[in-house]
Amino acid sequence: MPNAKSSSAGPAIEDLRKALGRVEDPELHKDLISLNMIRDLKVEDGRVSFALVLTTPACPLRDQIAAEARAAVQSVPGVREVQIRMEASVPGGKPSGSVTISARNVIAVASGKGGVGKSTIAVNLAVSLAQSGSCVGLLDADIYGPNIPTMMGVHELPDPQEDRIFPAEAHGVKVISIGLMVEPGRPLVWRGPMLHSAVRQLLTDVEWGPLDYLIVDLPPGTGDVPISLSQLVHLTGGVIVTLPQKVAREDALRGLEMFKMMNVPILGVVENMSYWIGPDGKPVDLFGRGGGRELAEEAGVPFLGEIPIDPNVRIGGDEGKPVILSAPDSPVSVALREMAEKTAARISVVVIQGGTEKAVE
Repeated sequence: MPNAKSSSAGPAIEDLRKALGRVEDPELHKDLISLNMIRDLKVEDGRVSFALVLTTPACPLRDQIAAEARAAVQSVPGVREVQIRMEASVPGGKPSGSVTISARNVIAVASGKGGVGKSTIAVNLAVSLAQSGSCVGLLDADIYGPNIPTMMGVHELPDPQEDRIFPAEAHGVKVISIGLMVEPGRPLVWRGPMLHSAVRQLLTDVEWGPLDYLIVDLPPGTGDVPISLSQLVHLTGGVIVTLPQKVAREDALRGLEMFKMMNVPILGVVENMSYWIGPDGKPVDLFGRGGGRELAEEAGVPFLGEIPIDPNVRIGGDEGKPVILSAPDSPVSVALREMAEKTAARISVVVIQGGTEKAVE
């Protein structure tokens, strides 16, 4: 077998593979061998080494999977030592749509209404995935209200080369926005065909380079832009952002149903501004709490987390340094990182269990 080596002493490679074949990825519910997550398996004088290739660098269960793989190998007679090298290879769905881009996964972040912090979720999701070691792009598709440049601290694009647009880069993320292509403060009074053309250009005329994830910040509502995006590229999935209140949940349901109508898998629901942590350290439900979880349960989709209210979110957004960087140890940053890890895990599940890719490449 390729990448399988052993010496005359110690356990046989086949016995090690059988042991590892009994270890399942907790999210994918398939064994590590069939998922091709075990690479370069070697044994010499009882010393076993291999690469454990996760489906995302942001895997929230990496320690659990590594511990179970180690225990499985150690159960094989003759094993004296186990060395595991952690790696990651992000799976991607098969390309579809009318244009082809170099992103393995395109993730749309949407809401049924404005003012719920959708851009905040998109920005911190992108930065968190980049921090984990993934190659990430962030496309600001909110044509009417492009806030991503301010929130990411970018003000201009590099000079174009041979009619190709190059994205700005900030905090390890490649960033593109219509807000970087027009005069500051200038309103864009565009109708459907112009919006479609703009989204197409942001996708196809930009030199993105290879990406594991392209995060797309959609405008509020269920209008032309999300429809155009779903027609142009294969969307791996959508993330719905809501507030705790009932009225916000009703609007978010419209966004969720929009994805269903476009046959876009729903990665999950995020409840933003879920609670405030008071001076005594106890959570205070300023706007109620639990609406996002209830929406997810009613719709039968995953709940990706509750994000608390924190003034550092606003400060970081205004200063162009997302809170996950400006206040990395704060409760809101911890919640945002957990949300990003759950989203990355869901992407792997959708791609692999959905049948578009049966194993990690």
